[in-house]
Amino acid sequence: MTDLEPLGPHFGAIVHGLDLLTAGDDDIRDLRAALVDRKVLFLRDQKLDDDAQVDLGRRIGELTASHPVVGGVDAAHPEVYALDSTDNGFADVWHTDVTFMKRPPLGSILRSVILPPSGGDTNWADSQLAYESLAEPVRRLADQLTAVHDGTREFGYYLAQRRGGQGNEWDGEIVTKLDPVEHPVVRVHPETGRKGIFVNPGFTSHIAGVSEAESRGILDLLYAHLTKPEHIVRHRWRLGDVALWDNRSTSHYANRDYGTERRVMHRITLRGDIPKGPAGS
Repeated sequence: MTDLEPLGPHFGAIVHGLDLLTAGDDDIRDLRAALVDRKVLFLRDQKLDDDAQVDLGRRIGELTASHPVVGGVDAAHPEVYALDSTDNGFADVWHTDVTFMKRPPLGSILRSVILPPSGGDTNWADSQLAYESLAEPVRRLADQLTAVHDGTREFGYYLAQRRGGQGNEWDGEIVTKLDPVEHPVVRVHPETGRKGIFVNPGFTSHIAGVSEAESRGILDLLYAHLTKPEHIVRHRWRLGDVALWDNRSTSHYANRDYGTERRVMHRITLRGDIPKGPAGS
């Protein structure tokens, strides 16, 4: 693959000189490896449409439906999730995509479609760097914990009212309800073995097996640490930009600072695995 411009010592990179429409198999393999290593990648001046975005995703991995609950952008593209600010398509809370399902996505590919004149940047946090910079006693505690993730607050009403109680197919089953699921608080990356913080304010409801006050204190500590400036990269979007991120080692947040201007992004997600915690957790 062509040049990577690191955005920090360990996290994030801009990929230069790669046209995603004409990329060869070696380029895609290198891109996939760079994604695991740098966790979030940005490519400028791409000319993808929905068809090309779906084709790119299929070359990198296995695609999911657009979302467990929200339908695709149109009938021809059930894999494409449209985040449209005129239809409540915001992401202004720190989250990792779809952790309220047993098998969250491996990663996502996002491209800009309509941008406001200014604002609408997206921030990514490196959950592995955040874990590794915790004090060792706090890491030991986090290694032992399990958290509950619940999509009802964000998507329960949408499923019931706008989809009539029937969502999309996810892992071979039609989604008709959003039962809470449990995941380890610390996730071991299946390809690198590195540990990362795997809770997020968007979908994590509480820590299992502790009191409400203890859960709130633990989560507040982890969220504050995860989103420290030294763990974050921020991207200012231009038309033609494409971002790829590893959902197993990041969280992200889209700034909602553009008033009544319209912002539309199209996202696809790659099928992932069931999160695993540290041995003996």
